[in-house]
Amino acid sequence: MLDRLKIIEARYNEINDLLMQPETAKDVKKLTELSKEQKSLEKVVTLFHEQQKLLASIPDLKEMKKESDPEIVEMATMELEETQNRLVQIEDEIKVLLLPKDPNDEKDVVVEIRGAVGGDEANIFAGDLFRMYTKYAESKGWKITVFDAMESAQGGYSNIQFKVSGESVYSFLKYESGGHRVQRIPVTEANGRIQTSIATVLVMPEAEEIDFQLEEKDLRIDTFCSSGPGGQGVNTT
Repeated sequence: MLDRLKIIEARYNEINDLLMQPETAKDVKKLTELSKEQKSLEKVVTLFHEQQKLLASIPDLKEMKKESDPEIVEMATMELEETQNRLVQIEDEIKVLLLPKDPNDEKDVVVEIRGAVGGDEANIFAGDLFRMYTKYAESKGWKITVFDAMESAQGGYSNIQFKVSGESVYSFLKYESGGHRVQRIPVTEANGRIQTSIATVLVMPEAEEIDFQLEEKDLRIDTFCSSGPGGQGVNTT
């Protein structure tokens, strides 16, 4: 694992150097990609540096435990125990961070919420879900941009589509896709009966822009002549 961490640290330092270069600042796409990669490596590198610093402190703490002063020995013993406990925590955190990731985890997402089963109450529930995701996005510092919305007469939405932009959005929201069910007394229910309503949520990672050029040699153009008597007959045959 140490070799892998050193490779990650080297790549992190390389990215920092690239971000300082003037030509990188001129290329918005490259700048964005490097910034996202830097952010994804930052936590691992920070933990690695803390780990190395703590490991380097252990020999001194062990020497302090040999002192004749009881207070120094007690302090060194406590610090050594805390250091070893923290090293175990750091190793566990690093192992989690080094697990293979979904390549889409760092992407922004496009979300669609639809009122499905339950009529007006399902649409109201869809509106509740949208507000819930909006509040969650605010807590994470994300940005929401609404593309299209069809409001329901009783409140909520029969359909709403929006984009969520921010750090590692897809990794947090990808499991929200599917049917969401609620059982409650609808505001539209006069007799106080409990109703089950369902809204569907679709979470899609934002597609990346690609450079594509269609060359004329790749085109095939077919020309067809209509048959029949001609004139108005062309439009009826």
